[in-house]
Amino acid sequence: MKKLLFVGVLRAAGWTAFTRFDRSHGLRHDSRDSEPALPAAAELVSSSRFSCDGRVYCSQMSSCEEATYFLQHCPGTKMDGDHDGIPCERQWCNGP
Repeated sequence: MKKLLFVGVLRAAGWTAFTRFDRSHGLRHDSRDSEPALPAAAELVSSSRFSCDGRVYCSQMSSCEEATYFLQHCPGTKMDGDHDGIPCERQWCNGP
């Protein structure tokens, strides 16, 4: 009986440690998210060119690609007034 109790406590401790590690490293895919938790290889290449550095306005961007990255990855951006997913339509991403 003591052995069974010990195994149960050990399992609970292991599960707790795993879930804390999983949450802190963002490895788990939340079914409510539309994107996978780990980015695709192509996204890693393009995202390495930009990083969230506090810029939030179109006037602070230098390309449509940069504005799109900021809109998709950085919180608090103010680049998509009509909420259609296309940032900086007047300055950078004016389409064809």
